[in-house]
Amino acid sequence: MILPVIIGVLAVCAIGVWSFLRQPSFGALPTGERLARIERSPNYRDGAFRNQHLTPLMTGHVNRWKALWNFAFGSRDSLYPDRPIPVVKTDLKHLPADENLMIWFGHSSYLLQINGKRILVDPVFCAASPVTFINRPFKGTDIYEPEDMPDIDYLVISHDHWDHLDYRTVKALRPRVGKVVCPLGVGAHFERWGYASASLVELDWMENAPLGEGFTVYCLPARHFSGRGLKSNQSLWASFLFDTPSLKVFIGGDGGYDTHFKEIARLHPDIDWAILENGQYNEDWKYIHTMPHQLKQEVEDLDADNVVTVHHSKYALSKHRWDAPLQNVRMLQDEDSLHVTMPAIGEVLRLEKGKNVHP
Repeated sequence: MILPVIIGVLAVCAIGVWSFLRQPSFGALPTGERLARIERSPNYRDGAFRNQHLTPLMTGHVNRWKALWNFAFGSRDSLYPDRPIPVVKTDLKHLPADENLMIWFGHSSYLLQINGKRILVDPVFCAASPVTFINRPFKGTDIYEPEDMPDIDYLVISHDHWDHLDYRTVKALRPRVGKVVCPLGVGAHFERWGYASASLVELDWMENAPLGEGFTVYCLPARHFSGRGLKSNQSLWASFLFDTPSLKVFIGGDGGYDTHFKEIARLHPDIDWAILENGQYNEDWKYIHTMPHQLKQEVEDLDADNVVTVHHSKYALSKHRWDAPLQNVRMLQDEDSLHVTMPAIGEVLRLEKGKNVHP
């Protein structure tokens, strides 16, 4: 009698997992012409997208699942702030149209306004994981919602991880988005979620697309990985450069240090503003996120006039202190005299040309 019960329990569990993974929020894998295009990509080999150089996902003494277990059930001291961190609630629908601005919403979500165009990057306002009780935001940092966003000319997605691509957010924004700019393969998610294929600007590394009115977007390499379900690296991850009539802005996305930063600077000199990852790093995955000692090298390689760092101050996705990324920025400012800006969540940052001195 025991064996049939065990089989029944396993069957119920399997059906539950299967049903869970079929939720719309998991998106879709590429098929048809999109898959054919992916298979032609020089960055896709042996059934998956690859980084430019060998990039082991885990680099410590434990595997991925053990590391996740240790993170979920280990000590969480100092991962969260003791009190709400400073935030500003800005009226985003009435920003001065003639100013170039950035408003950061915590982690990797931010709004750019350049030459009157609004560019929303990696917006996560509802949930940064498949279930809402995981990856809870720091207290007080979740003050922005999809309804607070103005109409968006370009929605930019760096890759399809849950803390950069939020199903509920992009569904809510759909009626107010002009174009989606994303790496190759990510468009499959958007089409499943009701976006028209004509609205997708889906690019491979080293491709570019004119967006009109003097705007061109370049899709550039990053060192990371992708995946929302059980199968990884079926869509690409990327950084982007927006070349506009008034500014060159580099959007770094997620990823670790590699030679591509120098190559990007060679191809696109005179970057005005670079927005770089700084946070959620760990020696156990040191190639897929920027380690603190590498941040200075990235800044120097890019040779941008000004830098803003993101990927911190909203979620605890690693084991470093919650404020360690802020200390990294202060060191770059104080010890290296680099032009690295540290705005508060929601603060309006003016994007001016030339090296700017900000707090």
